[in-house]
Amino acid sequence: MIEVNGRTYSKPTRPTVVICLDGCDPRYLNFPNAREVFPNISRMMRSGFTALADAAMPTFTNPNNVSIVTGAPPAVHGISGNYYLDRETGKEIMIVDATPMRATTILAEMSRAGVRVAAVTAKDKLRKMLGHRMESGICFSSEKAGSATMAENGIADVEALVGRPTPDMYSPDLSLFVLDAGIKLLEQDRAELLYLSLSDLVQHAHGPGEAAADFFHRAVDQKVGRIAELGAVVGLIADHGMNDKANTDGTPRVIFLEDELNRRFGPRAARVICPITDPFVKHHGALGSFVRVYLRKGLDLAEVMEASAAIPGIALVLDGPSAASRYQMPLDREGDFVTIGDTHTTIGSTRAEHDLSGLDGHRLRSHGGLSEQIVPFILSRQLNDAYRKLAKTRRMRNFDIFEFALNGAQ
Repeated sequence: MIEVNGRTYSKPTRPTVVICLDGCDPRYLNFPNAREVFPNISRMMRSGFTALADAAMPTFTNPNNVSIVTGAPPAVHGISGNYYLDRETGKEIMIVDATPMRATTILAEMSRAGVRVAAVTAKDKLRKMLGHRMESGICFSSEKAGSATMAENGIADVEALVGRPTPDMYSPDLSLFVLDAGIKLLEQDRAELLYLSLSDLVQHAHGPGEAAADFFHRAVDQKVGRIAELGAVVGLIADHGMNDKANTDGTPRVIFLEDELNRRFGPRAARVICPITDPFVKHHGALGSFVRVYLRKGLDLAEVMEASAAIPGIALVLDGPSAASRYQMPLDREGDFVTIGDTHTTIGSTRAEHDLSGLDGHRLRSHGGLSEQIVPFILSRQLNDAYRKLAKTRRMRNFDIFEFALNGAQ
């Protein structure tokens, strides 16, 4: 047994693969044609174990992928967004490496115990976090597959391994490449514990049952089926759901909160940080449903919070300590207060800071709030008695997936 962040995990006795289906809202698996689109995953849901689980807040990529591989909430590992304001320096920082991490990972501790580990991610921004403290093993991104080296990634010639060139960063193949790489690593017996993390490019543009989403998900399902066929225990999880965030006329439904507050309380009264911001902003324009607000000294916090809460489309406003406590986020990285949009509303900073031209005619679909917290939790095998009982009594979290796959799968 390996102890990681207060939990114990069995070493894998057979290949075990956890796949993060980025942006896979449960509705993608539950619409009239879903069984035809997902024949293999639907079979896993019937013959294995399936439940709904809560993602970590805020419901963005970095906090949840790191929660999944640490088995812990952001309060433990320190990552509570893709982008944050450093209070000590006043600088705004995009997280692209493991520097802000405060905890080890399941993958790292398994590698230290001699388990052959691999982590493959679509987005290179995640790679160093997934590989944090790993002493050996394989860790690379499909985004940078062509430049992977033995020294940096534990593997070289990834394009030759997969059999095609590095995909474009805004291509659905960025995700499919990850799955194909995982299949090849299994076929060649180069890893026994794998974490495969996809991209949500398709989900940002296409809802459940739309032709482009179905086309992509059929390919995902076929590759997941192949992984199971190779004898692996497969765990499927998501980092967040996804919702339509557009008005009836198709225009994005956005509150530019920094503009609103500065208009009400004076120039430079507030700075709004959008934690969804990452190198892949084309498909969402850095607009999500959770922001952190920092105030100029002298402003009354309660007054500004009350003004924010009165704006139509704002679902919840919490001061920093309350938000950190309620959602298990690191207090020292919180804003003066947080603002969460309702199901169909995003919150931005200033209108000038958000480029929505990348939507290219698509309705804005995004995430970050409470409405995107529920995600599918699927295992290809049935649970043993102990974990079957645990699943009935515990609040299921997406970062339980490694524990259930390693300790609970029959």
